[in-house]
Amino acid sequence: MSYDPATPLLDTVNTPADLRKLAPTQLRQLSDELRAEMISAVGSTGGHLGSGLGVVELTVAIHYVFNTPDDKLVWDVGHQAYPHKILTGRRDRIRTLRQSGGLSGFTKRSESEYDPFGTAHSSTSISAALGFAIANKLTDRPGKGIAVIGDGAMSAGMAYEAMNNAQGAGNRLIVILNDNDMSIAPPVGGLSAYLARLVSSRPFLSLRDIARRLSRKLPRPLHEAARKTDEFARGMAMGGTLFEELGFYYVGPIDGHNIDQLIPVLENVRDAAEGPCLIHVVTQKGKGYGPAEAAADKYHGVQKFDVITGEQVKAKASAPAYQNVFGETLATLAESDPRICAITAAMPSGTGVDKFAKAHPERTFDVGIAEQHAVTFAAGLAAEGMRPFCAIYSTFLQRAFDQVVHDVAIQNLPVRFAIDRAGLVGADGATHAGSFDVTYLATLPNMVVMAAADEAELVHMTYTAALHDSGPIAFRYPRGNGTGVALPAAPERLEIGKGRIVRQGSKVALLSLGTRLAEALKAADLLEAKGLSTTVADLRFAKPLDEALIRHLMATHEVIVTVEEGSIGGLGAHVLTMASDEGLTDAGLKIRTMRLPDLFQDHDSPDKQYDEAGLNAPQIVDTVLKALRHNSAGVSEARA
Repeated sequence: MSYDPATPLLDTVNTPADLRKLAPTQLRQLSDELRAEMISAVGSTGGHLGSGLGVVELTVAIHYVFNTPDDKLVWDVGHQAYPHKILTGRRDRIRTLRQSGGLSGFTKRSESEYDPFGTAHSSTSISAALGFAIANKLTDRPGKGIAVIGDGAMSAGMAYEAMNNAQGAGNRLIVILNDNDMSIAPPVGGLSAYLARLVSSRPFLSLRDIARRLSRKLPRPLHEAARKTDEFARGMAMGGTLFEELGFYYVGPIDGHNIDQLIPVLENVRDAAEGPCLIHVVTQKGKGYGPAEAAADKYHGVQKFDVITGEQVKAKASAPAYQNVFGETLATLAESDPRICAITAAMPSGTGVDKFAKAHPERTFDVGIAEQHAVTFAAGLAAEGMRPFCAIYSTFLQRAFDQVVHDVAIQNLPVRFAIDRAGLVGADGATHAGSFDVTYLATLPNMVVMAAADEAELVHMTYTAALHDSGPIAFRYPRGNGTGVALPAAPERLEIGKGRIVRQGSKVALLSLGTRLAEALKAADLLEAKGLSTTVADLRFAKPLDEALIRHLMATHEVIVTVEEGSIGGLGAHVLTMASDEGLTDAGLKIRTMRLPDLFQDHDSPDKQYDEAGLNAPQIVDTVLKALRHNSAGVSEARA
């Protein structure tokens, strides 16, 4: 349902420079209009809702107080940056969010000078803001680095690594901790707001600096006691002792929805000589929109929805989602196997681990945004005889590659990697695409790598992984719903390294890995219509390869085409290497590899992305025909 709110004040603001012309008394109205505009926009496009609603006032306050874009504002992850986009010259395109050719759902350097750093993976903001701050310090340029990081993102070690190295930035670095879920602070009220203004004020900072300099002249035990008394007093009132130990001056907590509290605190911190500073802001996800406030988890990412009722527009699923097939299968297997446990890194519902958790809560571990820890934790479990399933998105598992190599593969520990969001992912674009997992895993000794062609295959692969105790094993599956095939009544244990023929032919062989199998079968129909007898094989395994099957197909077919939804260096590279090593191309066999292009693809619908990548049936047919045109007999047959 279309809903266009009245926004007379917001209509006068195209950039933060326009915002700064307003009186402070007008900012409450501006925030209300900004919230209404965001709800209307996301209602028509879908996208991330709850997190952006929670930072409307904070966004207004930051751009009002700081001199963006000279002051570099980095939004951690970036899914809360829709209000920021509206205020920074992109309101006229806000209803193109996550659409083909439209605005990214995250911050993106190429999109605006107000997006100084692209963020879509968690917990990078403090490191990036510190880089901006230090660069300005070294070149004696004005400008601060400002990181806005959520409490969830603070569960990642990278945030603390950055904070531990931040002292050199001094007052050029400001970290704003957006606490909207973890309740790590006492309740926000008038007293805490007063304390935040007090401890960020120049008189307090000056007095504290005098006291610090005086205390340094005391004997060391008394100096240490004075320092700790100061920290402890503020830590008691405001919970900042941890951040003080990391070298930050802590201010907060303050109400992130109260403009009258936010503005003076941000101004005090902006002008303070003390630093680096951490401002602890408490917000509510979904603030100002009833349905999102009532179910913040469900309104984190939404489809298009009716703004009046909050009802989301969802197409009826013709098949279960892949992650749910995995989660439910694993939960069933765990009923008879007490060694099975599941680990996820802050993505229980996205990976299907929530289904497992309902049945086996004591064997479910959500470690937060800590993929490195998740992998090594799983390695420890495996070393003690458990059967851990480490369920992580492909794009996030990249963050733990060293742990996969060092802690799992080298030690040949049977960790099971359930890799969700394999291949292209549509509206989330390049930052979340699962393009590289086959390439980065299949290079590793001891590793087994599988790819499910459909949801029934996923059931079999989950079962196969559960029983694979001789080393690490991974299986990948895409985002979204399955193909609609019937799920097996009982799972089948697949023979490691063995593929299957799903269609028999004689001239062309299509070797598919993963869910491009459906397109390969469509291509086979088109090729058959041109008189080209086509075999379709579902290899199932990128490592180890089914060498016997591949060798047979190469010996009996004129053209071999590998098809995969992954980057260069994956299945095609391994098949070519095998063919080269064994001299299988010496007699004139034609081999072509089809894979994702060597670029980062922008957001679009998955089908259009695969079309752009050249991995749909028409492009498979075209690849075969081009290969045959190098041979006169092939050309004649193709034309016939």
